[in-house]
Amino acid sequence: MRIAGMQKNSLVDYPGNIAAVLFTAGCNMNCYFCHNRHIIDPNCIDEAYDTNEVIGFLKIRRSFLDGAVISGGEPTLQPDLEEFIIEIKSLGYLVKLDTNGTNPLILKKLIEKDLVDYVAMDIKAPFDKYSEICGTEVDITAIKESIEIIMNSGCDYEFRTTFVPDLNKNDILQIVGVIRDAKRYVLQQFRMPQKQKGMEDLRLYRTPHPPHVFTETISEIAPLVRSCFIRGV
Repeated sequence: MRIAGMQKNSLVDYPGNIAAVLFTAGCNMNCYFCHNRHIIDPNCIDEAYDTNEVIGFLKIRRSFLDGAVISGGEPTLQPDLEEFIIEIKSLGYLVKLDTNGTNPLILKKLIEKDLVDYVAMDIKAPFDKYSEICGTEVDITAIKESIEIIMNSGCDYEFRTTFVPDLNKNDILQIVGVIRDAKRYVLQQFRMPQKQKGMEDLRLYRTPHPPHVFTETISEIAPLVRSCFIRGV
């Protein structure tokens, strides 16, 4: 496992639980608004956490933490992800996986083996805007498969979208139309990430949607899903 960052405790990343957050190196997307752009390219990471040290930390913190969140980057790119989760689960932890949904076969295997207790999948945009928002060509079939796997999984889950200025209310309605009757949908505010070297995307300097747009959008999508929330506004 290439772990590029760690937050030792969080009250917000795993709903209802106190969790450590582990950020894996590398991502197959290049979203201009990503707050972890510095770990998108695993070859540009000077230092990574030793896996044994991370497991050692989790052992010590068992009486203080409920779970571990494996985030990224994109965790499903890690070849030893399954083995790593098995080790975490052996310590008695709940495991939440954050994913962009591009690897449905891996996602399905982890769910079928009861290795994840909660899945949070980012749905970046309506399907016709995916490549534009994600900065790379995206296999939409894989995204659709992951959505179906998660919604039929029986485990806890949420879908979430960062409401970047490039998206409008109708875009969000299109997204929610795909996940109709989902357990939980979260609409997140866009915030400018820390500047990274070589990143001069002018879209970063656009004004975020004001609170009333979030309120109006949530009121329209609320009847379509079982629960929906605003985050970061």
